[in-house]
Amino acid sequence: MENAVEQVNAFLMAQKLSIVCNEPLSFLPTLPVIPIHEFPQHCELTIAIGGDGTLLSASRALAGTNMPIVGINVGRLGFLADVTLNNLSQQLGAILSGQYRDDNRFLLQATIKGANNPTSIAMNDVVIHAHQNLHMIEFETHINGKFLNSQRADGLVVATPTGSTAYSMSAGGPILDVDLDAVVLASVCPHTLSNRPLVVAASSKIDITLSENNSTTGMVTCDGRPGHLLQPGDTVTIERHQSQIRLLHLEDHDHYSILRAKLEWGRKLTC
Repeated sequence: MENAVEQVNAFLMAQKLSIVCNEPLSFLPTLPVIPIHEFPQHCELTIAIGGDGTLLSASRALAGTNMPIVGINVGRLGFLADVTLNNLSQQLGAILSGQYRDDNRFLLQATIKGANNPTSIAMNDVVIHAHQNLHMIEFETHINGKFLNSQRADGLVVATPTGSTAYSMSAGGPILDVDLDAVVLASVCPHTLSNRPLVVAASSKIDITLSENNSTTGMVTCDGRPGHLLQPGDTVTIERHQSQIRLLHLEDHDHYSILRAKLEWGRKLTC
C-alpha cells in the first residue's frame, strides 16, 4: 500500500496538482492532512487507494457532498475501483483530462426506532443478524407498512445493486444491474426452504422488527462495520438515503466484463 500511495502521489505531483490526505503518512510527512469530511472545501476529486472497501469508506464519509471519487485498485480485482497501478499514468491521466464516465450509485440508511434513533449509511448492504452467538433470530418484515413475513434465520441482508455482488450474493440473492432502482432482501440460512430472495423498489420503506420471542440480542451492520445492538422488540427502518455517490470510471468501463472476470464466468462460446 505504501508503494501505491507514493506512486500515485508522484504522478499527481508531476501534474503540478495540489494534494491533501485524510490521515498522516510517515513516508510522506510533508503531505497536508485534513479530515475527509472537509475534502469538498479543499478538493475537486477524491482518490481512494486500496480496493472496494476503501472506496466504500470514502463514499460513506462523503455522502451528500457530490464529491466525485476515483478508485485505484491495489490487490484483488474490484467491482468499483478499476484504475490500476500498472496503467496509472494512462488511466488516471485520462480521467483528469475529462475522459471519464459518471456512475451515480444510491445509498441506504438504517434507523433504529427508539430514544436516540441512531442512523447509519450503507453503500453495499444493511444486515440484521444475531449478536455474538450462533443462534438464529426471529424477525418480522414489513414493506411500506404491509406485512411481508415472519421468519427465523441467521439474518437478513438488504442490499443495493452495488452490494448485490457482495454478502447478498453469498446468501443466494440475485445480481442486480447497477442501473436498477431496486434493492434485494436475501435471508441468511433461513429455517424454511420456501424462503426466497425478494427484489423491491428502492423507494420502499422496509421495517425489520426483532421478535419479542428472541432470547438473544441482534445487531444491525452497515457495509460490514461494527453496528448497533438490537434488543427484542426493536425495529430497524431501511430506506434509500437522500444523497447519491458519484463515481468516475474510465470511458471504456464495462461492468459485465468485470462480472465475468470476478465471478469466473466462461467466455462467449464460438463455433
